[in-house]
Amino acid sequence: MAAEILIKYIRDGLVEQEHYGYLMVSDKKRIIDSHGDSKDVPFYLRSCAKPLQASLVIDYGVDKYFDLTSEEIALCCASHAGEELHVNTAKKFLEKIGLDESYLKCGFHKPISHKEQEKLLLTNTRETIFHNNCVGKHIMMLAICKMKNWGLQTYDEPEHPLQIAIKEKINELCEVKKEYPLTKDGCGVPIMSMPLKNMLTGYLNLFTDPKYEKIKNAFLNHPYIIGGENRLDTKIIENSENLIAKVGAGGLCIVVNLEKEEALVVKVSDCDMKAREIVTLDTLKNLHWADIDISHEIQTLHGEVVGKIVTVL
Repeated sequence: MAAEILIKYIRDGLVEQEHYGYLMVSDKKRIIDSHGDSKDVPFYLRSCAKPLQASLVIDYGVDKYFDLTSEEIALCCASHAGEELHVNTAKKFLEKIGLDESYLKCGFHKPISHKEQEKLLLTNTRETIFHNNCVGKHIMMLAICKMKNWGLQTYDEPEHPLQIAIKEKINELCEVKKEYPLTKDGCGVPIMSMPLKNMLTGYLNLFTDPKYEKIKNAFLNHPYIIGGENRLDTKIIENSENLIAKVGAGGLCIVVNLEKEEALVVKVSDCDMKAREIVTLDTLKNLHWADIDISHEIQTLHGEVVGKIVTVL
């Protein structure tokens, strides 16, 4: 692989920090442009897999079987910040499918939202499983299993019928023709890897297919459920007209331009979240897809500007 410099932090004329990675833009037929040569090497999808996984909700009619709201479909695809909106939506979703939190296997972590963390601290309250950013995906998986009469206790295992079906569906959407490494994501369920160009193919096949309009509309109508406080994907969707965005751990962000039927993927090699945000937003501006403001200044704690952040795109 040949990752290229995406962004530099320059403090008083001296390059202090650099981040390498890859960019790629494509339509359904070809790669339009790229930065960094990934040589078809696979990367894990991480949370960018969520809308692809959620396609089974439509394929199997789970949305109709449980009368899912647009907010609940958005939560299936979300890497949410653990705010009150997210927690309440998750609780109602789980109650709707007739299960309780003992079935969830996503584990516990503090909410991503700093405001929510402060609220828990001030009220001396522990985080719950509903603060987990992947809880919507896990409730979705349980809903599919409940409808299909598949085992609920082992839904997170690679050999479970659900995970086999998800793998087959993602390979279909992303047009993957060979085997790539499979691991377990942070929340414990299997996660696939594939080249960046296949990720873009999968997103374009999903979000431009009228069959999956409910998933597309869930993103467009409920961007705060998709992410939340200071989340890059929420910021992109809220500040554009025709863009779908989803972040994933490992420095990933995928953006779909619904009008042009083109897609962008950003992969920052060292997984730095601020670098990913600035690179993504600057690239959207360069593509004339969106003009979303973000500071490029390096400041002291006193507000004195001592440098700048420069993308190399």
